[in-house]
Amino acid sequence: MYTVDAALAGQWDLAWDAAQHLVLPVLVLTCLTVAILVRFVRSSMLEVLQQDYIKAAYAKGLPTGLVLRRHLLRAGLVPVITVSGLAFASLLSGTVLVENIFGWPGLGQYAYRSASALDLPAILGASLFVALVYTLVNLTVDLLYGLIDPRIRIQ
Repeated sequence: MYTVDAALAGQWDLAWDAAQHLVLPVLVLTCLTVAILVRFVRSSMLEVLQQDYIKAAYAKGLPTGLVLRRHLLRAGLVPVITVSGLAFASLLSGTVLVENIFGWPGLGQYAYRSASALDLPAILGASLFVALVYTLVNLTVDLLYGLIDPRIRIQ
């Protein structure tokens, strides 16, 4: 929140400095997750490419871009969105280690210190916040299903 606070206060040099210090923690948290997601997207798209309706769309003479946008992406992104929601869980759990290594105060460090000191109200508050975030991510994933695949929409 240093970057946001500094930007709201108009201290652009402090905001830039805080953003530069975020580069390594962001890379540590995202490299493995992005690699897994890219691999999953590739395998999902290759699986959908082998379906009969994709072959039929090409056989009808539809342009490649149209087939990719309308048929391939819609069918291939449903499992990718599911894995993305699950990957968010690993990002949230990985913040405890990253915050301790890089010395950034955050929810993970707060929860760790609260658990070490047996501060039950703080542990419950952190757990409630994490549960709320997981619930919102799962709700967002479920709503995205309906946007991507019309067959999943609630009637």
